Amino acid sequence: MTDPQLVLTERVRLALADAFGAEFADADPLIRPSQFADFQANVAMSLARRLPDRPKPRDVAQAIADRLADFPGTVEVSGPGFLNITLSDAWIAEQAGQMFGDPRAGVPTITPAATVVIDYSAPNAAKEMHVGHLRTTIVGDALARVHEHLGNRVVRQNHLGDWGTPFGMLIEHLLDIGEPAAVAQLEAGEGTEFYQAARQKFETDETFKRRARERVTTLQSGDPDTLRLWHVFMNATIRYFNKIYSMLGVTLTDADIAGESMYNDMLAKTCADLEASGVAVLSEGALCVFPPGFTGSDDKPLPLIIRKSDGGYGYATTDLAAIRYRVHDLKADRILYVVGNDQALHFQMVFAAARMAGWLPDSVSPEHIQIGMMLGKDGRRFKTRSGESVKLTDLLDEAIDRARAAIADRGYDDATREEIARAVGMGAVKYADLSVSHDSEYVFDFDRMLALTGNTGPYMQYAQARIRSIFRRGGVDPASVTGPIVLGEPAERALALQLLGFPAVVERVGEAAEPHRLCAFLFDTATAFTTFFETCPVVKDGVPADTRASRLALCALTLRVLETGLHLLGVPAPDRM
Repeated sequence: MTDPQLVLTERVRLALADAFGAEFADADPLIRPSQFADFQANVAMSLARRLPDRPKPRDVAQAIADRLADFPGTVEVSGPGFLNITLSDAWIAEQAGQMFGDPRAGVPTITPAATVVIDYSAPNAAKEMHVGHLRTTIVGDALARVHEHLGNRVVRQNHLGDWGTPFGMLIEHLLDIGEPAAVAQLEAGEGTEFYQAARQKFETDETFKRRARERVTTLQSGDPDTLRLWHVFMNATIRYFNKIYSMLGVTLTDADIAGESMYNDMLAKTCADLEASGVAVLSEGALCVFPPGFTGSDDKPLPLIIRKSDGGYGYATTDLAAIRYRVHDLKADRILYVVGNDQALHFQMVFAAARMAGWLPDSVSPEHIQIGMMLGKDGRRFKTRSGESVKLTDLLDEAIDRARAAIADRGYDDATREEIARAVGMGAVKYADLSVSHDSEYVFDFDRMLALTGNTGPYMQYAQARIRSIFRRGGVDPASVTGPIVLGEPAERALALQLLGFPAVVERVGEAAEPHRLCAFLFDTATAFTTFFETCPVVKDGVPADTRASRLALCALTLRVLETGLHLLGVPAPDRM
């Protein structure tokens, strides 16, 4: 069970080595899907210029074709030197049959497994979650699901902003309004209002300001009563976060929380070790690392400040301590930071500093999975009309409300309609995000993302629900289908060929951390199935038994691929739409 494009790549490389020498065994055959055949190899055009006798590209292509005589299909030389490759129906059917017989639909398990640490979501506990946290949460969770499916050991890290000087005023405000009222407000997702009220008192009430600063001192010193109050605040906030995670269907749990507070006791040692090794030096009273290659606008070396001149620590200190912990304690092979584009320079410098300190060996790959900004229809940062950040709960509730309205007249009972509405609403929001490259900006548009046409979550959900309806109409359990798969109609062949690409796509998503590739594949699969559905009857009267069995097997394999793919993206797949 292998991807046709990968099979062709290997076969053409062998032909290249046989025809022109072993030094060309690793050459890229430049194989791409083609409108004139299944695939086209364009390597002859570039190879002709590299060969000593400078042959014509068409002659090079013919030499390759001659060595593919036993290929399961046809190979034709076209134009100035293109190779048009068409796979045989029998080979496609055989590979699809093997994939159908595999519960994992051909997706391999990585050996040896890697430990992949994924830092994602990471809201600020001092405020409520807003739309800015949506993309980091959705993309990070999809990557975690994919790596687990591939067999890697995934360690989720929800790096909450749960420590620092603001907690002095937050705890004092909690005391002022009373624990029950504070807990209720925080659990309701009114963290921003809570923070703003505390900030207002801090700026206008000198007595409150003094109390807040004293509270910071007692918090940092580990005072038991202050720590208890901090836990009251954090527990209420985390319960609110968990409501969001539950709505979104993401896999983060309390066990995955590794906030800034976790590293608090490591910061002094982090600085001391960096200074003792000479990696960090004092500069204008601050302890800094100067990674080579980073300069400011004045062309002077750019400092990564790990201890401020007043003795305080910053994000860089915490991130360096986190790298050290993740490499040494978690045994990470890859560390994926799913964080906004605007932090690119910060992470480049942190990774460089960690390399200088010897805390990040070459065998470990730290990767900033850059997240682009969410925009409104006006092309600007997504905000309310008053210019404030949109509450994530409000956004998700609206998605469900719109989905509920769209299916209200389809005759479902209330419970079924609500279940479908939540699946469609959340699926639409998540798929719209994942279907674009994570480092790109994208426009948040309910009308587009809830559409039943185009590359949208509802279209994908509807495609798999329609397959389930075929089995219901035929009175067949998809799990009982045995095949075999036999190809006759062009739409059958096109669908089977499309399905064979699934394992390679999942592997590629894991390697490149690009969930949008899986979305594109699923959309192409759903489109191929739509053509198949419209031209190839499955359970209608008059369909021969062997044709019916083959088409049911194709439907079952398509269903497995769509459901598995949607699951890896974290998009729910309702039985009915």
